[in-house]
Amino acid sequence: MLKRALAIITLLIIGYWLAQGLAGVPFGEDRMLVAQYYLDHVKEQTGAVNTVTAVVVNYRGFDTLGEVTVLFIASTGVGALLWRKKRERTAKTEGSIVLTTGTRLLAPFIMLFGAYIFIHGHLTPGGGFPGGATIATAFLLLYMAFTVYEIPHKTFEKVEGAVGMAYVLVGLIGLAIGGYFLYDWIWQDWGFGVDNVGRLLSGGFIPVIYTIIGLKVGTELSGIIDNMLKEEVSE
Repeated sequence: MLKRALAIITLLIIGYWLAQGLAGVPFGEDRMLVAQYYLDHVKEQTGAVNTVTAVVVNYRGFDTLGEVTVLFIASTGVGALLWRKKRERTAKTEGSIVLTTGTRLLAPFIMLFGAYIFIHGHLTPGGGFPGGATIATAFLLLYMAFTVYEIPHKTFEKVEGAVGMAYVLVGLIGLAIGGYFLYDWIWQDWGFGVDNVGRLLSGGFIPVIYTIIGLKVGTELSGIIDNMLKEEVSE
């Protein structure tokens, strides 16, 4: 009964806050003032052509850092649940000649396409999360085709840790220069890409952040795939 009462009280408090927030907007007035501000000022303030990207990485970049942290926690949780002292691949037979040959040909291009997605995130639909997931599918294909394939665990762990710290470092540099976390010092102070809006070398730190996110998502999802395709070996 106590838990149910606390849940009801919490819902009432949240509902009251929401009602108070909406009460300040006259009925019939435009409630999309923030969204309209983004649409009107995205190019001059971020240098990005893709407004969604600018919102995700620049205007609410701290929230995106939280999303990356959630993925890291999920990856760690999967590894902890599936951890054993000794594990091996569940697949016992190698893929067909069509699968193995196709994998050898396509895997590099899939990784390249994933990198293209997150590098061009400030110009086209896409970004770090879909780009990293695309790269992870290349490693999934390698696991499906070859029974002896193993991802380079030590390299992946180092890359994952380094890019995670790099995201925070970019934000801290912005805090030191501009006064708040994830201040876009590359765009505002260095003028990186000011005259190249719409081209690859533009968007301030957005392509940098998306490259960081793409590498982190790619390595973490590949680690999850590795854990889920293995089983405990009986001693």
